[in-house]
Amino acid sequence: MNTKKKSVAMLLAGGQGSRLYALTKNVAKPAVPYGGKYRLIDFPLSNCTNSGIDTVGVLTQYQPLELNEYIGNGQPWDLDKMNGGVHVLPPYETQTGASWYEGTANAIYQNIRFIERYDPQYVIVLGGDHIYKMDYSKMVDYHEKNNADCTIAVIDVPRAEASRFGIMICDEENKVTDFVEKPKEPKSTLASMGIYVFSWDKLRKYLIENENDANAKRERGEAWSKDFGKDIITSMLRDGQRLFAYEFEGYWKDVGTLDSLWEANMDLLSPSVPLDLYDPSWKIYSRNSNMPPQYIGGNANIENSMIAEGSVIDGTVDFSIVFSGATIEAGATVNYSIIMPGTVIKSGAVVEYAIVGEDCVVECGAKIGTSPENVENRDDWGIAVVGHNVTISGGKCVEPKQIIGESI
Repeated sequence: MNTKKKSVAMLLAGGQGSRLYALTKNVAKPAVPYGGKYRLIDFPLSNCTNSGIDTVGVLTQYQPLELNEYIGNGQPWDLDKMNGGVHVLPPYETQTGASWYEGTANAIYQNIRFIERYDPQYVIVLGGDHIYKMDYSKMVDYHEKNNADCTIAVIDVPRAEASRFGIMICDEENKVTDFVEKPKEPKSTLASMGIYVFSWDKLRKYLIENENDANAKRERGEAWSKDFGKDIITSMLRDGQRLFAYEFEGYWKDVGTLDSLWEANMDLLSPSVPLDLYDPSWKIYSRNSNMPPQYIGGNANIENSMIAEGSVIDGTVDFSIVFSGATIEAGATVNYSIIMPGTVIKSGAVVEYAIVGEDCVVECGAKIGTSPENVENRDDWGIAVVGHNVTISGGKCVEPKQIIGESI
């Protein structure tokens, strides 16, 4: 018998992350390493723990092996509960057949039975690939105070970037009056963060209606979708339900592209960015790799960088993030780069403005990326990327913007 919960969180972690290319070839996007010792999914899981949300469903689909192993029983996030805790929820087969998750709304629809086990008042829907700190309990309180049917977390973005997001138009009380997905001429700068609080009775009704409507359209050969933004939110607005925007002030990064992943890591080295990983009152938890302390050798020259446990540094590292178990040999140079777990940068190799994936080997004399100052046409410059388990042979060069997924 399951204990009734006030709130249950559903974490959408099944995305392919195709815009991260080689870094998500064999790994789900929420399992991509970040910040020296974390994975992207650590942030929403830690937010749940810090917010007092102790029942979390993690909906996996694409390349789930590493993500499932990483989450385990939820112990690192204090989510190994007898009643509640973290549950990995992949698609499954029933008497009526089997189906992959066909969209964000369908993923929640397929797990209605899981939610009903806890009979919650509220369901919090989260993405698994955003970097931020948020107290979800305050958002739930705001939802209750407004007697809302749905509350959507929003962040104010520059008007020039607003066309990249779903934009909320609100009245003076922050009640949502319109929602437009990626408008060419945005009427507002309040962008949806993909974080929702729903009253469960209303969400359940709209999930079932959307599922039936989309299936009927498919049978008729019409366009259909099962998406929160396109379908659930717009249907609730059409029916006059009470939707409110919850304004978030703080650091938030949607890590959907290689550039945004690199920028989010570099942000950790900037004193002006308000994302404090050292705040004891709001810890970001992760699965411990149980590695020995970092070793900084006599030849090492390190400036303004994060060096994680188990790493061995004997070369030059500047403005970079070096993950657990990485090695930078004497004579190697790493600038403005991300070196993921277990990777070895050998003597004489140069890595600049780059992301190097897990368990790679960059041989002596290889060069990955370059500074933007060294490129004549700035449009030709970009972050160089090496995927996981790749060897870059001695003397080989990976150009700016180049993405390497196989050994060369």
